[in-house]
Amino acid sequence: MAAYSAPPSEVLLSKRVQEMVLHGEEPLGPYICRSGEDNDGKEDIMDTSPIPIIDLNLLSSSTTSDNEREQELEKLRSALSSWGCFQGIGHGIQTSFLDKIRQVSREFFKQPMEEKNKYAKSVDDFQGYGADPVPEQGQSLDWSDRLFLEVFPEDRRKYNPWPQIPISFREVLEDYSEKMKMVTEITSKAMAKSLKLDENCFLEQFGKQAQLHARFNYYSPCQRPDLILGLKPHADGTGYSIILQDEVGLQVLEDGKWYTVPKDPTALFVLMGDQMEVMSNGIFKGLVHRVVSNSERDRISVAMFYTPELGKEIGPEDDLVNMDRPRIYKKVTDYAETHWKFYQRCLRALHTAHI
Repeated sequence: MAAYSAPPSEVLLSKRVQEMVLHGEEPLGPYICRSGEDNDGKEDIMDTSPIPIIDLNLLSSSTTSDNEREQELEKLRSALSSWGCFQGIGHGIQTSFLDKIRQVSREFFKQPMEEKNKYAKSVDDFQGYGADPVPEQGQSLDWSDRLFLEVFPEDRRKYNPWPQIPISFREVLEDYSEKMKMVTEITSKAMAKSLKLDENCFLEQFGKQAQLHARFNYYSPCQRPDLILGLKPHADGTGYSIILQDEVGLQVLEDGKWYTVPKDPTALFVLMGDQMEVMSNGIFKGLVHRVVSNSERDRISVAMFYTPELGKEIGPEDDLVNMDRPRIYKKVTDYAETHWKFYQRCLRALHTAHI
């Protein structure tokens, strides 16, 4: 393969990944992040059964017995302290609506480039259509395109990058965002109760103006999946993230091995970010994950990032600090900004919050 020395910014401005695939182009140098010979293949475990499954209805319904609720809370604590994630079922959102958000996602990405480029972002911006801001020199690009939008607080919405086609996009996203707010309330309260804390303590740390960002991801097929990744290994700088999938491709790192998250059209995959690890004083684990590519089919996902409000100081809950478990993390503000600076270098920022 011929060497290619163009800087990542030049590559991002020239063509989107979807365009490259349509023209039959193989991944260029800035996208290559694996050797093709040593691509962690020996670590991949395709048996997806160990991924924890949590029934959110058992955690929130008034008809659930105390015994059932306590058992599910214990399962939740175990899942988040060992895996840092779970497949959420019983969330109350109809499968037909989940199919609808997947449908408008696909309809957007299937449009001609000239239509999608109406919502294009610069190489340094976050909101809009394109790719993540350019990483630092020497770091590879992800084999994916995405649409990134801020949905809460409502007064921070900028509708210019919201697609007008499909015409139902805005209505569906606003509806989905409201449903995700409900899921974050159920999840945050359940996490607190699983640690024997006041159920509102994590919601209070996130704040009344907690942020919710939507990221629509399109992972094109690639003829050399041994060389590239749809999304490089990382932990999120969020409180936690909620992901809706259509096909397999998302993998999580547990005990040095990669596990593929199973395809379940009815489930929401919830994964802990660094800020939830800080708030729980290290009991819950921020999850390292990645997205692999496929040579035969494309894939979409919709991720919702739940993050404390801007300027809000967060830190370990006081009741989780004691003689047996000293304070591990200090209080931090706007950690997501620190996280991004390290992410651009393919590094994790959690050490900056350590005492």
